Amino acid sequence: MAVEAVLFDLDGTLLDTAPDLAAALNRVRATHGHAPLPYAEIRAQVSNGSYALTRLGFDFPEDSPEFETARLALLDDYRENLAQATVLFPGMDQLLASFAPTRLRWGIVTNKPGWLTTPLLAQLALAVPPGCVVSGDTLAQRKPHPAPLLHAAALLGCAPERCVYIGDAVRDIEAGRSAGMYTLAASYGYVDLESDPGSWQADAIVESAEAIAAWLASRRNEA
Repeated sequence: MAVEAVLFDLDGTLLDTAPDLAAALNRVRATHGHAPLPYAEIRAQVSNGSYALTRLGFDFPEDSPEFETARLALLDDYRENLAQATVLFPGMDQLLASFAPTRLRWGIVTNKPGWLTTPLLAQLALAVPPGCVVSGDTLAQRKPHPAPLLHAAALLGCAPERCVYIGDAVRDIEAGRSAGMYTLAASYGYVDLESDPGSWQADAIVESAEAIAAWLASRRNEA
């Protein structure tokens, strides 16, 4: 079946946000007298959100006031430095530009809260803006629940079975499959060493924006 819409996860799939999140975490660690963590170690946890990054950065019990204080400090620092080094992944600008001539619609579905997603996208001012943005607090449900993806498809006016969802975490693929969409596992993203995208049951594993373009072209050829 031909694909009419492309939905992206944000962190680790469409945008390389890890440099800014890693810098924020290490700045908060410094306020506690801790040395900076290696970038590669932080990068692998970025897609798992602020709780995972706080667990990585601090030894506080997760149910302690100290943990929540550190997590909120991380988010506050990150909010003040959203787009210092964040960029589209290589080739993504060309990929997005290729959608209009083929009448492909596109959007973003992320667990990142809207109070971070909206200003980040505004600061980046993408040359090809998304047709919809569904953030982690847009609905009551978050990925891996399929509701955010189904909501995005409805906003784009596209049947779920004609959408493809691209993400770099198993919850992305689970959400896409539950929504009845095609799914692509972004192996170039923030996949931690203990994860195997090959076990996620995605329709394909893509290692670059060019690989996404090739997969989309194959779906057009099969239509």
